[in-house]
Amino acid sequence: MSVITYNKLVRDKIPEIIEASGKNCIVETLSEERYLDMLDAKLDEELAEYHKDQNVEELADLMEVLLAAAKARGYSREELEAVRIEKAEKRGAFDKRILLKEVSSETSKGGPQ
Repeated sequence: MSVITYNKLVRDKIPEIIEASGKNCIVETLSEERYLDMLDAKLDEELAEYHKDQNVEELADLMEVLLAAAKARGYSREELEAVRIEKAEKRGAFDKRILLKEVSSETSKGGPQ
């Protein structure tokens, strides 16, 4: 008998998919605090996978985890989108591909203000 230990957050239907394939799995329902920790770890995991593969599936996975993290922290999808839009209107998006290289300023005789 082969056993693989994962201890990671998975999508809701993964246990069903595993059992439909003829395998058994052990799962647990996380506390709210542990769920938030595991969501943060899942964000890191999905971001690393996106960096590696850079495909639309990994971007979709990142979005799914971001939406779950927002919901778990009490924010709706609409709130998240409203904040994103507000920030884009105030500070812009990333459409112009701007790389900020440096900023300098003149200081008065008394030193930096």
